[in-house]
Amino acid sequence: MTARVLGESSEHAVQETAAPISDWRVFEPLELPPTLAGALAAFREHGYHGTSVRDIARRVGVTVPALYYHHENKQAMLVALLERAMDEVLTRARLADAEAEGRVLERFANVAECVVLHMTHRVATAGLDAELRYLDLDNRKRYAALRKELERLLLGILEEGVDQGLFEVDHAPDTARALLGMWQSVATWYRDGGPLTPQEIADHYVSISLRAVGARVRPAPRAHAAG
Repeated sequence: MTARVLGESSEHAVQETAAPISDWRVFEPLELPPTLAGALAAFREHGYHGTSVRDIARRVGVTVPALYYHHENKQAMLVALLERAMDEVLTRARLADAEAEGRVLERFANVAECVVLHMTHRVATAGLDAELRYLDLDNRKRYAALRKELERLLLGILEEGVDQGLFEVDHAPDTARALLGMWQSVATWYRDGGPLTPQEIADHYVSISLRAVGARVRPAPRAHAAG
């Protein structure tokens, strides 16, 4: 998967290839280039609005002009981080969906589990979604289009479940948005070392989500590997 970097100057745009994802439930440590790692740390500590380019450069150990060589401006760094996170969750969600081999209940449960796992394992980048209010119109539109892809995936599953009599949903588009909002909100409160593991949280949210769509039957529980 190639992480596109929106907002970077075309002359100095950096194409970064992330390691392919073979198992959507397995999360390797997040690897970022130094400039984005420094930006992420600063945004997490001070928020986007409270972070200066000079602060990011100091964290990275480079000059401000050197930072601008890789990224056009501060917003370009935020967009790169947002898009990287969305690219990853989309890739994982598609793998989770495909693993169910068309079985609607499993498709739904897998995608719910996948998104919640992403919100816990990638809480640093997933939590930046709240900063999208600072994006200019063009960047916001491009990022919104990526978010819409995930919504369309979930909506398709919901509509198929309703057609098959598996779900009781009054308005599938609103239900899809409500579910995604619930899953994504995990990134706002999750902290490492809490009483529940990421997998336990994901399992709880799968159960909540199945009840929310009025699932008449439930997919068989999946045995989790020890550890």
